[in-house]
Amino acid sequence: METDAKTTSESAEKLEFTVEGMTCASCAVNLENFLKKQKNIETVSVSFPDHSARITLKSEKISIKKLQKAVQKTGFQIIEKNRSKRFENEKIRLKELKNRLIISGIFTFPIFIFSMFWKIPFAEYILFTLSLPVLIYGGKEFFINAFRQARQGMSNMDTLVALSTGTAFLFSVLTTFLPEFFEKNGLLTHVYYESAAVIITLILVGKYAEESAKSRTSFAVKKLMQLQPDTVTIIEEGQPIEKSSGEIQARDRILVKAGERISADGQVIVGQSFVDESMLSGEPLPVPKKIGDLVKAGTINQNGILEIQATKVGHETLLARIIQRVEEAQAGKPPIQKMVDKIAGIFVPTVLGIAFLTFLIWLIFGEFAYAFSNFIAVLIIACPCALGLATPTALTVGIGRGASLGILIKDAEQLQKIAEIDAVVLDKTGTITEGNPKVTNCIFSRKCQETQKESFYQKIIYLAESKSDHPLAKAVLQYFENQFSETGFNNFKDIQITNFENISGKGIQFKISEKQFFIGNKNFVYENKISIPTDLDFAIKEFEAEGKTLILTADKEEVFGVLAIADTIKKSTFSFIEKLHQNKIEVFMLTGDHEKSAQQVAQEIGIKNYKAGVLPDEKGKFIQHLQNQGKIVAMTGDGINDSEALARADVGISLAGGSDIALESAGMTLLNSDLNGILTAKKLSEAVLKTIRQNLFWAFIYNVLAIPLAMGILYPLTGFLLNPMVGGLAMAMSSVSVVSNSLRLKYENLN
Repeated sequence: METDAKTTSESAEKLEFTVEGMTCASCAVNLENFLKKQKNIETVSVSFPDHSARITLKSEKISIKKLQKAVQKTGFQIIEKNRSKRFENEKIRLKELKNRLIISGIFTFPIFIFSMFWKIPFAEYILFTLSLPVLIYGGKEFFINAFRQARQGMSNMDTLVALSTGTAFLFSVLTTFLPEFFEKNGLLTHVYYESAAVIITLILVGKYAEESAKSRTSFAVKKLMQLQPDTVTIIEEGQPIEKSSGEIQARDRILVKAGERISADGQVIVGQSFVDESMLSGEPLPVPKKIGDLVKAGTINQNGILEIQATKVGHETLLARIIQRVEEAQAGKPPIQKMVDKIAGIFVPTVLGIAFLTFLIWLIFGEFAYAFSNFIAVLIIACPCALGLATPTALTVGIGRGASLGILIKDAEQLQKIAEIDAVVLDKTGTITEGNPKVTNCIFSRKCQETQKESFYQKIIYLAESKSDHPLAKAVLQYFENQFSETGFNNFKDIQITNFENISGKGIQFKISEKQFFIGNKNFVYENKISIPTDLDFAIKEFEAEGKTLILTADKEEVFGVLAIADTIKKSTFSFIEKLHQNKIEVFMLTGDHEKSAQQVAQEIGIKNYKAGVLPDEKGKFIQHLQNQGKIVAMTGDGINDSEALARADVGISLAGGSDIALESAGMTLLNSDLNGILTAKKLSEAVLKTIRQNLFWAFIYNVLAIPLAMGILYPLTGFLLNPMVGGLAMAMSSVSVVSNSLRLKYENLN
């Protein structure tokens, strides 16, 4: 007997599978309930959005093959989790759905025209012929899945679709080929080919839109996976050897050239460089790395060559853990969909019971033709069209309204949740602030001003920084370019820089006319034993207290200038924070930046709760901590480092200028980066939820009123029987009411 992972799992507490065969959220509920009944399984979570099943075991051993065979009986399949295969299956399913939708649409259009507007000879036979491809090809999945569910004593929305469209088609076939059976009993004949075809085509439109949205949600994981390089250079016996990144072992020596991504968590053992860690910290400034410093997988070596020793590889790296947590957080279930599925779960067997009861009563006390006609009328009037439209139409209109207001909504669950938020977590850089470091202050010593050398020194700084590879050089150049736009760039050729040297992590030094100059941080100045004038020392302490980054400029004797660099706060942030306080919503700020900078920003905008030096997994844990306290949390960020927290939060909101991964991990995106859009989205959510509840009412009111009529309850008193055609009209009216009510959202006041 095999004992590998494909057959049994030993000393393992959790198993993860990809699920095939699910077509709706209730499929996930049914499979979850089935798995809970199996031996040795403690907890189960089946997610429809990412087609996954996560199982926690009671014991250390379970036969996976037996479990797979048991699941197959329900019409589903569980296979070992494979992200690449999952993404490929998504493409295949989306393509198949598209083909079914196109074919169904091609045949449904003439069916609708011939039924409603253009009466043609032998119409019934032509409509029958045109309907066959729609039901057999377009609607095959509904009928197959309904049959599988029925075998297990379960039902879902596919059951409703299959029963209503199948019964409508069957009734139409009988009236087409056996009209005398109904006519001799005094019953009118009518065909419902258009109802069956249009219902299937419309539901396929919704299915295709749903699958497209799910495919886009997996984009975040795809992008995160792309941060791991395909190949890596490993040093073996002093020689560089190129290998697949999957072959890296702990303690391997990895060579990372300038511009390459680091493939494993490790420690620098040779070289020094700047590493872009924005995917972790969210901060725009690359971090200097030297021997002994730690580096993380997915970060980028900007300049120089590093040799690192791998300490964590594969699924142990921080990047891999981020991917895992994003996947888990995305595997959510929309509460509103749960409610609709629960209603459908009760509605379907109830309608079936009423229909069969109607048939039996009329068969006993009446005639077969009446029994069958009333049986059909009950099923027709119970068509799930309005129920199926209740949620998606309101969401579609609401999402469109949001887009017109600069709010892109991707995740329907989060659109529902934002109405309930009582805590907002904000990233600092790029969310509260502009995310673009700028020179906020440039001052020169009193001595420099008295000797009127200020203009000369500005040109020296500009020319030197133009040769520097330091990340802050761009901000300095931009500042002086704005200064020189008024005075011009004259006489720059008279200044010749020689002996230029870039000292990693410290600054630059160079000569002009044999005179030595230094530009760098305070430690660089101290190392070269350069004095700081009293007036500049006072300013330096003041800037440091404000959390600003400093660049000191000096000659060999003393510092003559100081540049302070900081990230400016967005103007809209102040009014947004004030409104949150007014609405009694708690506000938290998380940042990878240092304590002083975080404290300064928090005080300026009025946030009491903040944390500095926070890594991506810590952001996710903080979100989870708030959720454990019972809070409904909205997270707003713009960087790769925010992706886990955005996916983990009840509501994830990214900014349009953020990273692709942040945009895809979040359920909402603010196009204009104005945080006040969050409050607008909250009001929109409240309006959408109100509309959905109204829609569900209209979806059922016609059924509640018309089903008794379809049963023939008035026949003993008045001789009235509800013709299936009238049932079809009632069905259409409920759908019209739902759509009309949803369209009102276009004009809802959200101020």
